[in-house]
Amino acid sequence: MNFFLIFAFLFFIGSCLGWCAELLFRRFISSANTQRKWINPGFLVGPYLPLYGFGLWGMFAMSCCIMELETDNMFLNILMVFIIMAAAMTLIEYIAGMIFIKGMKVKLWDYTKEKLNVKGIICPKFTAIWGVLGTFYYFTINTHVIDWVLWLSDHLTFSFFIGMFFGVFATDLGYSFHLSSKIRSFAAEKELVIKYEELKDFIRERREELEEKHRFLLAFHTERPIREHLEKFIEHSIEHRKQMRGTQGKA
Repeated sequence: MNFFLIFAFLFFIGSCLGWCAELLFRRFISSANTQRKWINPGFLVGPYLPLYGFGLWGMFAMSCCIMELETDNMFLNILMVFIIMAAAMTLIEYIAGMIFIKGMKVKLWDYTKEKLNVKGIICPKFTAIWGVLGTFYYFTINTHVIDWVLWLSDHLTFSFFIGMFFGVFATDLGYSFHLSSKIRSFAAEKELVIKYEELKDFIRERREELEEKHRFLLAFHTERPIREHLEKFIEHSIEHRKQMRGTQGKA
């Protein structure tokens, strides 16, 4: 079957399932969401996260390679899968993070509070988590993904729906990059990098203060210009850092 179609199919599944997982994690587990509100995760508007799409494709590709390297020793197999998956997923995370930091002046996630982090976008803790998830995927889910790919080869008409998905995805991507270009211009002017999730949370809280309509999908769409929110966000961040330093000084 066509390599591009397999990639598109896995990207579609991974992006959507990853969005669902992140949505539930932020709603019920994340310590950052103490109010337990529904938060639309990620850079885009719709229900998909490209990082997970690339991640599923990456794990599927790594699995095909690992199958050729398996030994009779189960422990060595598990260790090999863990190391390869952790390295591959960390590399994908690092590349994605650097693209947005360097190209858009935006940090989509922030690990600066984690030990031994690199530029706040990768760290040992999440590398280990990726390794565990990748190992779990290889030994429990990969066979099902192979079945999905085989199913697609027998039902190529489903590619029509994949095409529809990418049509919506491309429109969403255009809208989101147009918005991020405004954020990038502001960040370049101020010579800083904007923490995307913190900005999204700030705008949501400010919208509640101003009694504007709640928007789950269009998180940045407000009655006020985005630049006004960015100015307020920077002021809020500076004030918060001053308070933190004051607290640390007293301690």
